[in-house]
Amino acid sequence: MHRYVARANVDHYLGILKDATLTMQQRSTTTLLLVAELDKLSNDAEHLEFAESKVAVSRQQVAQAASVRDSLAAGTPQRQEADRHLIHLENVHTLLDDFCHRLRNQVGPRPE
Repeated sequence: MHRYVARANVDHYLGILKDATLTMQQRSTTTLLLVAELDKLSNDAEHLEFAESKVAVSRQQVAQAASVRDSLAAGTPQRQEADRHLIHLENVHTLLDDFCHRLRNQVGPRPE
């Protein structure tokens, strides 16, 4: 049950963090909550597939946000907001990717 709740919380916090209208305080608080939930999963290599799926989705979100940002005129308030949102998504992606790498190191090399 503990693992199910932690995974559900990770999904919930990632969903919240996709919102471009979050304030810096909301982003910071939600990111801290996400890290706490990831820490609950970090001692169990069984979560590697879950982590890899989150990294893949995160990578797609970063690419999509970059595309949106690139479509906006430079120097506009919309572009500046899109830049901030992209940076935030990249930071979340890095956090998830680091978590995934930690789990991979626990599992060791995969058989070929």
